[in-house]
Amino acid sequence: MEEQLTQERIAKHYLACLDSVQVINDVVANSEKYKDDDTILERNVKHLQGMRQASFWTTEDMTPLEAAIALGSVT
Repeated sequence: MEEQLTQERIAKHYLACLDSVQVINDVVANSEKYKDDDTILERNVKHLQGMRQASFWTTEDMTPLEAAIALGSVT
């Protein structure tokens, strides 16, 4: 069972998710820059997939997370 999170903690989780969104977008746009880290895309997609399933979300916009998951999954 998930614990009840404060709005502040939820916001921190959301910002961490947006960091993963940025990483995924950057990896796709600049794959050569990440050639020495062959799991970075997979790690960040899995992070977003797991966080997307969390039940504590309230009114956060999940569109960027879903787009990054889709982008990272087809690349």
